[in-house]
Amino acid sequence: MHLTRRDFSRITALGLASQLVPNLNAQAAPSERKIGYCIIGLGRISDLFMAGIQSSPTSKVVALVSGHPEKAAQYAEKYGVPATSIYNYDNMHVIRNNPAIDAVYIGLPNSMHAEYTIRSAKAGKHVLCEKPMATTVPEAESMIAACSSAGVKLMIAYRCHYETSHQRAVKLLRSGALGKVQVIQSAFGFNCGSSEWRLKKALAGGGPLFDVGIYCLNACRYLTAEEPDHISAFASSDPSDPRFREVEENVTWTMKFPSGALASCATTYGTQMDGYFRVYASRGWLEISPAFGYDGLHLRAQYMPEAGPFVTLDEPNPEKSPYHFTLEANHFSQCILKNRTPKSPGEEGLRDMRYIREIYRSAGIAMA
Repeated sequence: MHLTRRDFSRITALGLASQLVPNLNAQAAPSERKIGYCIIGLGRISDLFMAGIQSSPTSKVVALVSGHPEKAAQYAEKYGVPATSIYNYDNMHVIRNNPAIDAVYIGLPNSMHAEYTIRSAKAGKHVLCEKPMATTVPEAESMIAACSSAGVKLMIAYRCHYETSHQRAVKLLRSGALGKVQVIQSAFGFNCGSSEWRLKKALAGGGPLFDVGIYCLNACRYLTAEEPDHISAFASSDPSDPRFREVEENVTWTMKFPSGALASCATTYGTQMDGYFRVYASRGWLEISPAFGYDGLHLRAQYMPEAGPFVTLDEPNPEKSPYHFTLEANHFSQCILKNRTPKSPGEEGLRDMRYIREIYRSAGIAMA
């Protein structure tokens, strides 16, 4: 189903130890100019991204796109955006004529990601799009094609790829210090409010798997550095709960990787399920718990390297929100300034969309 921004408005009306965490400003080398971002959609996630940009040495907010003039005016004042650089969803195509805009950040509901990515690409602007990339595989493919045709970069906002605790965990696993990965357990969920747009399939594409379960899916892939070759899944919903008339309540799935590693994941909209992952390897274990929030991340590990004494790690991350978004903006801005491919390009988002399709297929859920 195709929804306009007006339809959306109508529907919605109804950490590491401090010595191990690099300075955020050190994540990007000084440059002669800052990349200017136009923020499309002014919800909670966009506000966090704009707050994060304030600490970025290579990024700045220069324009806004919103269907709510009063809200746009408030954010423009907060972030120093001129009134002439405030656009609505009907006239956003004229961002093409604003040389201050290098890139857009898309913080709209899932079903709008494809449309506004394609519109932004046609306007000649690089695109940083929130996850999930889209609601269907064909949409994701069309986003990649549009950006490629326009010669602009497309990055999906997998912020954990750039977060310091996650980078530390990946480095430890890649070093071989923990041996061969055997099993991964991961979960993330929350008790979703009945008025949330996330419960509307036309806006969200699906339930918690699209929203927070995707963190578990993506983490298993970057922790193993492999792609799953087998997926099996189950889903359930409480038939007496009116919240789940359109989207599922619970999803669990398992994945087998070519190395033989197995992953077991769960996500829900029915209860609070603090996000975490735990990796069991042949010489020990490693976890981040909590893992997927905006701050308070905590890395723990115990392992016996091939050479050397037994190692115990206990590394809370002292960084506070919105540092994830600062790191994310730093990376994309550097990619634009130095003409590099982002670490989480459109192809990364497309892979997750294909795995979500397989999870749904296994669980017997129809996906648009």
